Amino acid sequence: MRALYVTLIASALGLLGCSKPIKKDLGPAPVSAMRVEAMTIPADFEYIGVGQSSHIVELRARVEGYLESIHYKEGSMVQKGDLMFVLDQRPFIAAVDSAKGTLERQKAVLWNAQQIKNRMIPLYKQNAVSQKDLDDALANELAASANVQTAEADLYKMDLNLGFASISSPVTGLSGQAKYREGALIAPGSDNLLTTLYVVDPIWVNFSVSESDILKIKKDVQAKKLDWPKNMNFQVEAILSDGTVIPAEGYIDFANPALQQSTGTMLVRAILPNPKLQIYPGQFVRVIVKGATRPNAILVPQAAVQQGQQGIFVYVIQGGKAIVRPVTAGDWYQNNWIIEDGLASGDIVIVEGVNKVENHSPVTIQHLVPAPRSSP
Repeated sequence: MRALYVTLIASALGLLGCSKPIKKDLGPAPVSAMRVEAMTIPADFEYIGVGQSSHIVELRARVEGYLESIHYKEGSMVQKGDLMFVLDQRPFIAAVDSAKGTLERQKAVLWNAQQIKNRMIPLYKQNAVSQKDLDDALANELAASANVQTAEADLYKMDLNLGFASISSPVTGLSGQAKYREGALIAPGSDNLLTTLYVVDPIWVNFSVSESDILKIKKDVQAKKLDWPKNMNFQVEAILSDGTVIPAEGYIDFANPALQQSTGTMLVRAILPNPKLQIYPGQFVRVIVKGATRPNAILVPQAAVQQGQQGIFVYVIQGGKAIVRPVTAGDWYQNNWIIEDGLASGDIVIVEGVNKVENHSPVTIQHLVPAPRSSP
């Protein structure tokens, strides 16, 4: 009896082990979908740039003298015309006074020569003096007049040297460190730099575009996938490391016609207004180049794009079923992929619920998601 009971239990277990699970048909999977629409969207390009002064001025003395005083705070913003250095002015003042005396003396000599000439003319008409005497009087007047002009030029030169003893800022910008201190003998020349000034409003922002980017952009333009702005009027926006956005008021003013062989990149320069000194020379910023557009762009939300063994794909709905559609994804626009190939206007793409479907499985659209819109 016990053996029969064991046999029945074993048979029952065997029957259970051989049974197959019953797959329940839950019907079409509920999904959210979006009808694809082609549209024109902005095509922005992002690079890493570095600030550079748009005008660097190396301040040097034009006359020799001892440095008497420094009139600016190193590293501060100076305005055009602000006094920065003063050399000992006493030798230059003395030279001006001497030149004034020389000029007055030459004017007196000229006056005397003119008086002699004026007396000679009526005497010559009366044959009281010879032609040579009159010629000598005229020559003396011309020589005295020339000496006056020379003395005036010397006085002007001495006045210039006196002015050069006070060195003012020729531009508005950031000031550098003073290379000399009071009491130092300053002489003109390339080796005697007093300080450096950096114009920072506007400021240059240099960035590099890789060769691969240049080739891709050219290819997209030729394929009518990318349109340049009229007259190549790009706007440039800068973003600081803390996320502060400097509005797109800058513009590109220079692109190096040759690639740098060491890096395979093209140097591009943008000019940005910088009245609040948000960008310093040497500071790194994100550069957004705006103005280009992508016509007939196809946008698909990130959640709709899947990665499989065969590559990137989306599910499109055809005849009430989810169908795998291989696609080629390009750049990002906001939170969407730009689909370069594989989709067309009118296609219906599953954007939510992709984890519930597989190829050729039936689906039902519970919600139709609006297509993405282009920002102004």
